[in-house]
Amino acid sequence: MNIVGVLIPLALAMGLAGLGTFFWAMRSGQFEDLDGAAQRILIEEDSDGEGAP
Repeated sequence: MNIVGVLIPLALAMGLAGLGTFFWAMRSGQFEDLDGAAQRILIEEDSDGEGAP
């Protein structure tokens, strides 16, 4: 029964840490451009100045 007294506060602390991390990510703009990365991977870049082989 003593372990429950440790696990419940630990679970609450981990949940609050995860929630805090989520709100930090929201405030820092991590979720601003959700489609940008998906579109950038489809764009073919010409890095060496010549066409693709």
